[in-house]
Amino acid sequence: MTGDDSPFDAVSESDLEDRFERADYVANDRTVTTVSLALRLARPLLIEGPPGSGKTELGKVLAESFDTELIRLQCYEGLTAENALYEWNYTKQLLAVQADEGTVASGTDDRSVFDEEYLLERPLLRALTAGDGTPPVLLIDEIDRADEEFEAFLLELLSDFQVSIPEFGTVSAAHPPIVVLTSNRTRGLSDALKRRCLYLHVEPPAFEEEYEIVRRKVPELDAAVAAEVCAVVERLREEAFLKRPGVAETLDWARAVARLRRDDDSLAAADIERTIGCLLKEVEDVERVDTSLLEQLQAAAAAAEDRIEA
Repeated sequence: MTGDDSPFDAVSESDLEDRFERADYVANDRTVTTVSLALRLARPLLIEGPPGSGKTELGKVLAESFDTELIRLQCYEGLTAENALYEWNYTKQLLAVQADEGTVASGTDDRSVFDEEYLLERPLLRALTAGDGTPPVLLIDEIDRADEEFEAFLLELLSDFQVSIPEFGTVSAAHPPIVVLTSNRTRGLSDALKRRCLYLHVEPPAFEEEYEIVRRKVPELDAAVAAEVCAVVERLREEAFLKRPGVAETLDWARAVARLRRDDDSLAAADIERTIGCLLKEVEDVERVDTSLLEQLQAAAAAAEDRIEA
């Protein structure tokens, strides 16, 4: 597959930046370049990083930016090809056979009940058969939760944008969908899958970038308090928690603070303590937030306004 095959061949980095800007998505240069190359080369994009770092959001933003359909496949242990690709409409097939309107045999003059009209599309097949217009975004979310067998099944789709259905034949995409795979790295992925993808690793953003995200996504929050929120989260990420807060938790907390605070409030230690459940989701982590750490968090918040002014 070459860039000549991609309807996104003309999408430049500056164009992609403009689309992200209109969608209020803050992306660094490395992210813009990698996504642009994935689009222009018609290659799947594998995004790895800790939970809450914005991996799934990128797939959603691409669909929004190109005004196209988002087809999401949420992976889980035990996910099978039939769940993700297709199913036969067994009830309709049975009725057709009973009514002598179809046959299960192939190579006969009778109409087979393994024709397209009996096929129920699941996300993967839907992404390949989408009609005219801009190809859809196929978001294969948390691929690391699926079994290795399912991962191996995906290889044909990721390399040739086609799948083989034993009773039906091979289905190929007229125009390859935008494929985004995400992984939380709960297990290692195969080299075969990685070779078929461009790779992007994302980490929780730096203070300045996260501040910009909060300002865009939670505009009702005062700018100074938004800086305090980001400074507190930045300090929390320095702790050896079982699960450090990601951008998703930062935005949850920012919205909670916006609802609870008074106009003249800054973040006090008591405010942080009573809303800590927006940021930390493990009881062991919550129990580590003692008086000393709360004082450090409040000090980080107090110094935040100087950082945005600088």
